[in-house]
Amino acid sequence: MEELKLKVLELLKEDARRTPDLVATMLGVDVDEVRRAIKEMEADHIIVKYATVVNWSKVDDEKVTALIEVQITPERGRGFDAIAERIYLHPEVKSVYLMSGAYDLLVEIEGKNLKEVASFVSGKLSPIESVLSTKTHFILKKYKQDGIIFEDHVEDFRMHISP
Repeated sequence: MEELKLKVLELLKEDARRTPDLVATMLGVDVDEVRRAIKEMEADHIIVKYATVVNWSKVDDEKVTALIEVQITPERGRGFDAIAERIYLHPEVKSVYLMSGAYDLLVEIEGKNLKEVASFVSGKLSPIESVLSTKTHFILKKYKQDGIIFEDHVEDFRMHISP
């Protein structure tokens, strides 16, 4: 991938609200080059969506998020892809990752409450024929997401003195 596109991606990842004009100024290039690069990356599905990171703990409408470790038996001819697709098509599923290690898929889901998440696991995920086991982890608090720190923190400016 050409260097301009990589630089544009980095700037938009930091802040998707940056306009092509601002990105062009920051990179010292012509705005038409930036617009063309963005349009090409959108057409190639490199840029898939412009999203906002929300600190839900500061909103009355809190959500319950769970990470589910899923062990599966891959399907002949399609491997893990077919099962992953069956899982990610559910609207409550936010992310699905193929993993190495002790489990095969990591599934992130969101629900209104613990009961809704538990119902998804027991009623929709576990009954899938290829699913061997699940292990659900509820997220209690998010400290940092996508490089963004949610907590107010005070920098420690004390000097370290070694003997």
